[in-house]
Amino acid sequence: MYRSFEELDVWKRGCQLAVALYEALRDCREFDLRNQMQPAAVSIPSNIAEGVERGGRDFQRFLRIARGSAAELRTQLYIARRIGVLQEQPFTMALSELRRISKMLTGLA
Repeated sequence: MYRSFEELDVWKRGCQLAVALYEALRDCREFDLRNQMQPAAVSIPSNIAEGVERGGRDFQRFLRIARGSAAELRTQLYIARRIGVLQEQPFTMALSELRRISKMLTGLA
């Protein structure tokens, strides 16, 4: 069991992914896509934290929102890769990590 959201590996991984995407997109000139991807990435650990703090039914609801943000971000990754915004290595890393985070969220729910 855990005492706070900061102890959850899924929250830690979500934060690390958000930071990695901010760094990968730092010089991105596709502003519309970047401005969709960064909030989606931040939304994942943010919703985990909010769900844990609220507890009860809200916990499950916020985990579903976090999973939705992960799916949204995966879609945006595919688009970013196809238009050349992301190189293969950051794309592959982020996609793999998002799949892992989604599985972890499903297990936590």
